[in-house]
Amino acid sequence: MIADIAALYKLAAWLKGNRYPYWMRSCSGSSFIISPHSFYQVNPVQTEAMYGAALEFAALSGNETVWDLYCGIGTISLFLARQAKKVYGVEIVPAAIRDAKENAKRNGIANAEFFTGAAEEVLPAWQKANPDTRIDVITVDPPRKGCDETALRTMVELAPKRIVYVSCNSSTLARDIKYLRADGYELTRVRPVDNFPRTMHVETVALLERVRH
Repeated sequence: MIADIAALYKLAAWLKGNRYPYWMRSCSGSSFIISPHSFYQVNPVQTEAMYGAALEFAALSGNETVWDLYCGIGTISLFLARQAKKVYGVEIVPAAIRDAKENAKRNGIANAEFFTGAAEEVLPAWQKANPDTRIDVITVDPPRKGCDETALRTMVELAPKRIVYVSCNSSTLARDIKYLRADGYELTRVRPVDNFPRTMHVETVALLERVRH
């Protein structure tokens, strides 16, 4: 805790007169820069467990094309990129995408590409430009309000084999699972992760698999 507070003071000092201030974090052998307007999980041990679950549920063989929606600074994207053919990340916060691109370079990952914008706009445009490329897996890690309905509809239309949903709000997770189950997906695995001990909050990793075309 003291180390984290010291790091925050160091970050604040960087803000004065520095064009690109950032904070460094490490997770599963990778290092990540986090600029002031970007998001990162606060519990490093459980974050590693959570992203490990997302990777496990994605069940990658090395041949898949993956899209990571609400990708932030690219943490999940870069975890997946080590076992996928190609990973695309999309995030509406420009600073986070700048961090994601830098994090890919820092970790020597060349098969990850990042886009700034809303997932429900970027994803269909990309698929239209790449009609012969099938999206095998989609991962989502939205804010507490959950996925925008337009984003859910976009996922259903693109029909990936698996959707890995990382959630910080069980109620919006349940709402979004209901939507996806009504459109051809079935919930097959769930793993809660206690990122915030001694509180009512829990992170959840859920796997939905396509059962109807």
